[in-house]
Amino acid sequence: MKIAVFADIHSNLPALEMVLDDLSRWRPDLILVGGDIINRGPNPYACTKVVLEEGNKKNWGIIRGNHERFVLDIANAPCPPNGPDYEISMHARWTLQKLEKFIKPLGALPDKWQFKDKFNNELRLVHASMLGDRKGIFPDDTDEQLKHKIAPAPEVLLCGHTHRPLIRKIDKTLIVNVGAVGVPMDLDPRASYLQLTQNQGQWTAKIIRLNYDREKAIKDFYNTDYLEKSGEFGRLILLEFLESRSLIPGWYRSYEQPVLQNKLDLKTSIDLYLNSLGIRG
Repeated sequence: MKIAVFADIHSNLPALEMVLDDLSRWRPDLILVGGDIINRGPNPYACTKVVLEEGNKKNWGIIRGNHERFVLDIANAPCPPNGPDYEISMHARWTLQKLEKFIKPLGALPDKWQFKDKFNNELRLVHASMLGDRKGIFPDDTDEQLKHKIAPAPEVLLCGHTHRPLIRKIDKTLIVNVGAVGVPMDLDPRASYLQLTQNQGQWTAKIIRLNYDREKAIKDFYNTDYLEKSGEFGRLILLEFLESRSLIPGWYRSYEQPVLQNKLDLKTSIDLYLNSLGIRG
C-alpha cells in the first residue's frame, strides 16, 4: 500500500500543482492532506478548489489546520476596519473574501484522520500534534517531548504545521512531519511531501523534495492584490516565503502585544524586527 501525505500549502498554487504532478506518476493508493490549505499566500481560492474537488472525487483524507480555523474565526467575529488587530489580520481577511463558496466545506473538515490497516496498525493524521493545531512537532524535540505530543501513541503519527520535515521512531511509533508544500521553513525552498509505503506490515517513510516555479509563485504575490490588501504584515509574509525560514512567530513573540496595546505601530515593529535579524525588507 502506498499513501501520499502533504500539508501547509498556504495558497501556493505552483507548488501544489508540482506536488500533484509528481503524485500522478507515483500513483498512491490514498492521498492525505494535513491542513493549512489557505492563508499567507496569494491563491487561496484556486488551491482550495483543487484540493476539495480532487479530494471529493478521489476520496482523499483531508483535515483542517490552524489557518483554516483562524480564517473561519474571522468570518464569525467581524471587527471594525481599523485598529491594530485589524491591521495584523488584513491578510487573513483578504483570504476570507476570496473563498466564498468554500467557507462551509472548509468549516466541516475534521481535525483528525485515522484508520487501522489490515495488520491492525493505527495511522493517525493531525495538523500539528495531539496537543492541538498549534503545538507542533520539531526536529530538535527530545524523545520525551515527542512522547507527550503523540499520546496516546499510534503506530504511525503524521503531521505538518512546523514546515520542517522529520522522520523519527519512538518506541513503537513512526513519527513523520511531512514538511510544507507552500512555505518550507528549513532553508530549503523546495516543496515537501511524504511517500509512505507498507511492506509486510511495516511502514516506511520517505520525504520528497520538489523544485517548482518559484518565480511564478513570487509573481503571484504581486499580480494579485494580495500584498496591497494585506498591509504591512504582507511584507513579513512575503519575506518568510523568500527566506524559507520562520519569521512570523518571532515577530508575534516580541511585538504583537506592544502593537495591540498601541505602544508601537505595525510598520515600525516590523522594521525593528527585520533590522534585528539583519534582513532588508
